[in-house]
Parts: sequence; structure tokens; C-alpha cells
Amino acid sequence: MELTRRHALAGAAALAASPLLQVRNAEAAAPAAGKQAPGVYRYKVGDFEVTVVTDGTRSGPLPDTLVKNASKDEVNAALQASFLEKDKFPFFFNPVVVNTGTKLIAIDTGNGPAAYETSKGWVGQYHTNLAAAGIDAKTIDMVVISHFHGDHIGGLVTADGKPAFANAEILVPAGEWAFWMDEGNASRAPEGMKGAFANVRRIFGALGGKVTQYEGGKELIAGIQAVATPGHTPGHTSHIVSSGSQSVVVQADVTNLPQLFVRNPGWHASFDMDGPKAEETRRKLYDRLVADRMMVQAFHYSFPAAAYIEKDGNGYRYNPVAWQPVL
Repeated sequence: MELTRRHALAGAAALAASPLLQVRNAEAAAPAAGKQAPGVYRYKVGDFEVTVVTDGTRSGPLPDTLVKNASKDEVNAALQASFLEKDKFPFFFNPVVVNTGTKLIAIDTGNGPAAYETSKGWVGQYHTNLAAAGIDAKTIDMVVISHFHGDHIGGLVTADGKPAFANAEILVPAGEWAFWMDEGNASRAPEGMKGAFANVRRIFGALGGKVTQYEGGKELIAGIQAVATPGHTPGHTSHIVSSGSQSVVVQADVTNLPQLFVRNPGWHASFDMDGPKAEETRRKLYDRLVADRMMVQAFHYSFPAAAYIEKDGNGYRYNPVAWQPVL
């Protein structure tokens, strides 16, 4: 039968008039995932491959004295100016692994697997994400520690207190070892720090004290140099990772939350043991980042925690790196 224009118009009218023929909407049959994909991000530094392996994040009430030389109102204003929630302080944790082509080097280890249960999965994700990245902890050749706070050394041991990196050499800053292992310092420590001293002894006791101490300024392995960055703790150390003409500074805790302490480098955080020294270190390192246009990999920026720094008045502005789908 020949389809004429009259037939087509008549059919369209019949469809429009029929109450039985209705367009079905798509149905959301799939359940919500309820969790994130593994927290892993990679980029190249020359011939090296850097893998950011997040340990997670947590948030707590904003302390009245988070910043010793700024009011809580000023801190809240800075949080809200950055679209962060008032009266809350978020912590992000982002250790890295560097693949030089011949060696696998982990820099810091997160809060540890035991923290996964106590935090209901918010932190302690490092070893799970390490496996998701295709990295077996047994294949790590070297673990480099920046300082001895629990969110950096916790992952050195498993949830049941066994060494987590069975075949790795553990490198620690000599200044950190001297401070935290000193019994006089432990006995004189204020009540709020006694737990940190006990935690250091617990973790390195589980390792049998088998560590290699290193000094700032030393090349730990070809392409990774230690840089003394004291203030946050007495022996706090950062690391410059270099290959070919490219470099990145793995800064550990030179700054914490960038919306506060990058934009306001003169603010003295309550968790910096020597606030003026921490500020001096921060400005010196960040001035170098600006001058050399060098990327920074920060432990406490939001994942993947890599950025470029530029000067902004008396402070700095951070520019997160653009995501790349391929290496």
C-alpha cells in the first residue's frame, strides 16, 4: 500500500489521541554505589612515575585555637571564602610512591590499617588503595618517612602490629629519631603529646628499631634528595624528586590545609611545634617553588594534592594540576 501524506497525518493524530500509548520513562534500577573508586592518581616526572595513594580524609570541629595568631572568626572567614564549611576543619592524607624504573620508593604511609576500623573507613585506606594501584607492599624497596606524626608512620605496620613492608629499607630523618626517641623529651612532654611519643615507640618497636637514619641535604637514592624543613616538628623533612629536567617537591607538612596556610603563610598552626620556624620554612620553600615554577606534592591538600604555587600579596595562591587521562 502506498503511504501518502494523508495516511501519515491521520496516523499521527490517532497516536496523539490514544490514552493507551504513553512514553515510558527510564527507570533507575541500579543501586547506588555508596562508595568512591580507589583513590589513586599518577603522573610523570621525567622518566619517573609518581603514584598518589590517598589514605582518606576526616573532618572535625574547628578548634578555637587552631591558629595561634589568628582568631577563630578569621579562620572561619577564610574557610567560607573557599567554600568550605564553617566551624569544621578537614584533614586530607596523601602519601606517594615513586617508581624510578629500577626502584619503588614509598614516601610516608598514612594513618595505618588499624585506623580504618576506628574511623569507619574514613582514613587508613592507604594499603587498600596501594593494592588497587597494582603495587604489592612486598615489592616496595624503600620507605622514606618525613616525620614521626601518626598519620605518616601508622602505615608502617599492619592492623595486628606486624611490619607492613617486609622487604623495604625504612629511612627516617636523624633529627626526628633523636627527638622522639629521647627519654627526657618523652618524660617532659605535655600531656597532649605523650600519646605521640608512645605511638612512635609502638611502631618502631614493631620494626625492631631497624631503620636507616638520614640527614637533610642528602641524596637518598638517585633522583630523590632530602631537604630539611623544620618547624612542624624538629626533624621534619621534605623531598625533591627529580628526573631529567623535571622536579616535584614532596613537602609533607610544610603547610596543612592550603585554603588557610598557603593563603596565610604567617598563620601559626597549633600542631606546628615551632610556629615561627614553620613560617620561616614555609616562606622559604614556597618562594623557591614560585621562582623555579616547580610543582608541589602536598600531604594535606585535597586529593590528588599536586599544585603549582604563585605569589599573591603577602601570601601565595595554589593552582591544582590539571587532570591527565594518560601518562
